[in-house]
Amino acid sequence: MTEDRSYLEVQEVQKSFGGLMALQEVTLRVPPGELRALIGPNGAGKTTLMNVITGRYAPDRGSVRLGGREIAGLPPHRIARLGVARTMQITSVFPGLTAYENLWLAVAARRRIKSAWVSARRWGPEHRRARELLEFLDLGAKADWPAAELAYGEQRLLEIGLALAREPRVLLLDEPAAGLSAREVAVVVEKIRELAPGRTILLIEHDMDLVMNLAERVTVLHYGKVLAEGTPEEIRANAEVQRVYLGGWQPC
Repeated sequence: MTEDRSYLEVQEVQKSFGGLMALQEVTLRVPPGELRALIGPNGAGKTTLMNVITGRYAPDRGSVRLGGREIAGLPPHRIARLGVARTMQITSVFPGLTAYENLWLAVAARRRIKSAWVSARRWGPEHRRARELLEFLDLGAKADWPAAELAYGEQRLLEIGLALAREPRVLLLDEPAAGLSAREVAVVVEKIRELAPGRTILLIEHDMDLVMNLAERVTVLHYGKVLAEGTPEEIRANAEVQRVYLGGWQPC
């Protein structure tokens, strides 16, 4: 029996930058199909951990496994091909291309198509997949809009679409609700909820209502260490987490 390749495991990972220890013996296991939130104060090491998982940084020590396969230290393009996709804190769509063109390029890259745009009409499956993603994101009516002309919340959705075009086994979402209005946050939450079943997701987010409403389990980082882990209810009731991070947070 082969091991499920959507199982993400981080084991005793350390990462330092000069004299700064950004990650200290971090262990994190996300089973297939779970939506895990990663929270903590600014500077806790959350984005550094995502950078290690996706290959931007190699850990100083420790292991990162995808479905039992060691990926720590592999270059980002190889990790992406193995099934890990990520969105960034700062939107990184192609502003001069249309929403459709952004998604078509992402689908074509996943399937390693290198043809010129003049040949794009020949690739029916890629066209259909790009259109499917546009409809899922409620961007079908704006398929021909340059990405730069989309509302900021729509650009964030488009970036999630770019990650989904990779057909990932593990999806990493780095603050997908950052900078959004309450209405835009509600749309993003609904889309994450729709795509979550059966998909392994690791989510960084500072919006605690979003985290508590979406996540199945929550891991808290503090000064590069795992401070606590548990269900949203357990994290909400954890006195140490309340002291260092949640403070006076109350659900809306």
